[in-house]
Amino acid sequence: MVIMSSPLTFHPVLQRIAQEIADAPDRGRPADYIPALAACDPHRFGMAVAELDGTVYGVGDWRQPFSTQSITKVFTLALDLAREGDELWEHVGREPSGNPFNSLVQLEYENGIPRNPFINAGALVVTDRLHTRTGDAAGTLLDFLRAESGNEQLAINKDVAASEATRGDRNAALGHFMASYGNIENPVPVLLDQYFHQCSIEASCADLALATGFLARHGIRSDGTRLLTQSQAKQVNAIMLTCGTYDAAGDFAYRVGLPGKSGVGGGIIAVVPGRCTLCVWSPGLDERGNSVAGVTALDRFTTLTGVSVF
Repeated sequence: MVIMSSPLTFHPVLQRIAQEIADAPDRGRPADYIPALAACDPHRFGMAVAELDGTVYGVGDWRQPFSTQSITKVFTLALDLAREGDELWEHVGREPSGNPFNSLVQLEYENGIPRNPFINAGALVVTDRLHTRTGDAAGTLLDFLRAESGNEQLAINKDVAASEATRGDRNAALGHFMASYGNIENPVPVLLDQYFHQCSIEASCADLALATGFLARHGIRSDGTRLLTQSQAKQVNAIMLTCGTYDAAGDFAYRVGLPGKSGVGGGIIAVVPGRCTLCVWSPGLDERGNSVAGVTALDRFTTLTGVSVF
């Protein structure tokens, strides 16, 4: 094991990880149920680390924009939690689901209250509530990501949003089912449009590592203002650790030991509270929807550096 004493020494570790990933035979398969993502090359790989002061560095395709997908659920959760506080938890739970991210099963038993904010049903509730409070959930999210990353060029890929809409029947079913229990405030078609545009924001590993920094700074944004209380930042990190990688969260916590959130675009963000944030991207997914190379890379990062929350 190579124990690193300073974030400045992380860069050689990233280079070593990139070489190991390049030699790995199994890279998974891109998300083929979203047509716009199916053509992604599973051998692309990028990884970035951002320090608390905004210094960011990386390897591979770390400046290449990709479809953020479910990674955005972390940011909408933070943005809504900052606005309404604990009232949010009356409408979405904080427990691991144990079921696929787009499952309808638990909603029937739990009266339309999703198990956590990172399965699709829970993310729909959070986006709905943020939209009620801002009038434009996707736009509010995009503005936040631009500000925190320092990249005003971040944008929504309209083709990906349209592609998701063509395969959006399951999300529509989730939305209508929760609406029947009174747990959705906006018209479901409006909510779905916001949600598909939210998930279709494109950003790079560098952008997302920087944008996640407020969770490593215990709720403090890049400009020094506070988005979340320290307790709220702890809550978001905790839910990322227990629920952030679909129904593989236990295995991710076991292997990586960091709060993380994945997306089917192949990206994963991770947080080392008080120290740094990471983002890794490789489009090839495992059977649970997580990047094969991404999980391996984060596993190697915590093993080589000795950095984790445990």
